[in-house]
Amino acid sequence: METDSETDSATDEELLTRSVRDPVAFEPLVARHSTALHGFLVLRVPGAADDLLSETWLQAFRGRAGFDPGRGTARGWLFGVARVVVAGYWRGAAQDQGVPSQSEASTDPWHAVDQRLDAAAVAPLIRRVLAGMPEVERQLLLLVVWDQLTPAEAATAVGVPPGTARSRLHRARSRLREALGTSRETDATAELRAGDPA
Repeated sequence: METDSETDSATDEELLTRSVRDPVAFEPLVARHSTALHGFLVLRVPGAADDLLSETWLQAFRGRAGFDPGRGTARGWLFGVARVVVAGYWRGAAQDQGVPSQSEASTDPWHAVDQRLDAAAVAPLIRRVLAGMPEVERQLLLLVVWDQLTPAEAATAVGVPPGTARSRLHRARSRLREALGTSRETDATAELRAGDPA
C-alpha cells in the first residue's frame, strides 16, 4: 500500500499512468490541477466553468488509459481534455440555437474572451491580432500567456508536436510584436495576463 508521502512525491505522469490500474491514484491530480483548469475554463466559458470542470475531470478519468507520457506531460494532456470539453460545449450551444457548426473555430466565442481583456489602450489591437491568427497559434499563445503552460504542455493540449508549437508560438509572438511595436510587447503580454483570474 502506498503512503501519502509517496503519493505526494509522485509525478503527475506517474499518477496518471498508475491510475489506470489503481483509480485512487487519480485523486491527487484533481487536487493539483483543479484551480488551473478552472481558470482556463472561466476565461473561455465564464457561466459554465464549474460544470465544465466536472466534465473535464470525468472525461480525463474515462480517457486516462489513452495518456502517453512519451507525447507530453500530464498537465498538458489535462488542458487538452479541457480544450475538447470547451469545444464540445460551444458546438452544443451552437446546435441548441440552430446554428450549424463547421469547426471549433466557428464555435469558439473569442468575443467573450476579448471582453475579459481589461486593456483600454491596446485591447482593440490585441483583439484584431488574435482574431487574425490561425487557430493553433492563438490557442498556443493563450495557453502559454494566460494559463501559464510551458510551450511543451501547450503543444500537448493543442495536439501538435513540441517543435511545431515552438515555431507557431514564435510566429504568434512575432505578430504581436509587429502589431504593437517591440517596446509595447511586454505591456500587451501583461494585458493578456490581466484576463487571468488566478
